[in-house]
Amino acid sequence: MTTQQSTALTPEMASRFASLALNHLTREFPNKLMHAMSSAADAQTPRQLHPVFYGSYDWHSCVHGYWLLLRLLDRFPQLPEAEKIIAVIGQHFTSENVAGEMAYLQQPQHAGFERPYGWAWFLALSQQLHEMALPQAAEWAKTLAPMSRFFEKSFSEFLPKATYPLRVGSHFNTAFALALTLDYARCVKHHKLAELIEETALRWHLEDVHCQAWEPGGDEFLSPSLMEAELMRRVLPGEAFVTWFGRFLPDLAHSQPATLFTPATVTDRSDGKIGHLDGLNLSRAWCQRSLASALPAGDPRAALLRQTAEAHLHSALNHLDSTYMGEHWLATFALLALEA
Repeated sequence: MTTQQSTALTPEMASRFASLALNHLTREFPNKLMHAMSSAADAQTPRQLHPVFYGSYDWHSCVHGYWLLLRLLDRFPQLPEAEKIIAVIGQHFTSENVAGEMAYLQQPQHAGFERPYGWAWFLALSQQLHEMALPQAAEWAKTLAPMSRFFEKSFSEFLPKATYPLRVGSHFNTAFALALTLDYARCVKHHKLAELIEETALRWHLEDVHCQAWEPGGDEFLSPSLMEAELMRRVLPGEAFVTWFGRFLPDLAHSQPATLFTPATVTDRSDGKIGHLDGLNLSRAWCQRSLASALPAGDPRAALLRQTAEAHLHSALNHLDSTYMGEHWLATFALLALEA
């Protein structure tokens, strides 16, 4: 019989999540490389290509696996895994290893590498280091600074060219990337980048109304509609957001669109794409809780969103490590939802 887990983050859950991440961060294989090659010399192993972020099945999952560990350590400094976390990060966040990552990123054929999902997660990792009191965090942030500047520049060059948003529910979703990156830009006081993201979000989404929420797709781990709303929550001040949200999802108080209130069904967790749907349930819960917090006191939509978030969380929390296809990334999205 499956035990229903708490939907509030506990020290025990934090320890479980940390153990999951430590088990895959330095696990090089299996590995799914997103790797453009210009010659036979580019045929190398994941660790040769990515001296820091070679584990966790793919580059972006390794990045947010480190974010997960640092976030947990910040919340629970007495984690049983704390010493191991600090040791693993200290071994990998070195100037030599970062130089190797930079050498890869600066090759012309890799200009679009991990755009925009991996870019945003790296900046979220950098933000976490900037916000921590852990003595080593400032030095690690300094070590990663060349990569942070690289992705700041990448966003600054890409967004003015991006005429249209990407509204899919997978790694290419631009609302998710802009939400994380806006948090980073505000944290480090990169005002130009923050202003660019705000302007881009308004250009793409301010006039969006009557969202139909034709989702989920069969391999999505983000809700295109809720993720857009979560971005606009960050961009628009209080009442302006509530007004926009009411136009965007006008029938929310009546549990419409119905798909947003029904956890996705996952039929095969060993299938990496179908298994994404566990992540959808977690990321929906994250957005639902966050959006509820932005609504006025007593707004019936807030209670409905919170109730729906609980259902989505319960549908996924027991499956974080059912297979490696989920184990290498789902705990990150569980943490987002639990903290929201």
